[in-house]
Amino acid sequence: MNWYLDVLKKYVVFSGRARRQEYWMFTLINVIIAIVLAVVGGAIHFAALAAIYNLAVLLPSLGVAVRRLHDTGRSGWSILVGIIPLVGWIIVLVWLASDGKPEENQYGANPKYAAAV
Repeated sequence: MNWYLDVLKKYVVFSGRARRQEYWMFTLINVIIAIVLAVVGGAIHFAALAAIYNLAVLLPSLGVAVRRLHDTGRSGWSILVGIIPLVGWIIVLVWLASDGKPEENQYGANPKYAAAV
């Protein structure tokens, strides 16, 4: 749960780097919450409940995705590759799942080793 809260604390931080674990744990918890809210919203006949939640976490989701791309040595603007029909989202998914650069890059020090120190 700390991964989720740490991303929310960095609400609109688009600089720096994010580890794979930070990105994927946030995504996992985010999806679980969205599914639960969709089910609860359907049960109480308020389908917009999940949509409101998704809108609320849009900027933190983009922020952590941009920081994740920075960790792989790519610009945050690379996320726009995802709008290419059919293959764009697959390319971005592969980048998000790739291991980060072990050395310091233009976006900062490797967060994997910075957290261990």
